[in-house]
Amino acid sequence: MPSNKIGSLLGALVFLAIAALALYRLLVGFPISIGGQEIGQTTTFFVLVICLALSLMLFRGGRAAS
Repeated sequence: MPSNKIGSLLGALVFLAIAALALYRLLVGFPISIGGQEIGQTTTFFVLVICLALSLMLFRGGRAAS
């Protein structure tokens, strides 16, 4: 069981880091293009919301597993 708790914590931290990068991009506004296609700010906002939700779920799940 302890490895499950560690895995949940690591996953939550990864999603939190991605959310922090998305927030930084929203605040600064630097361009991102993948394969010649520009990624808009709306997509970045959805990434922020989804990653924050997943991080919160994993943090809560890791705490409940103990």
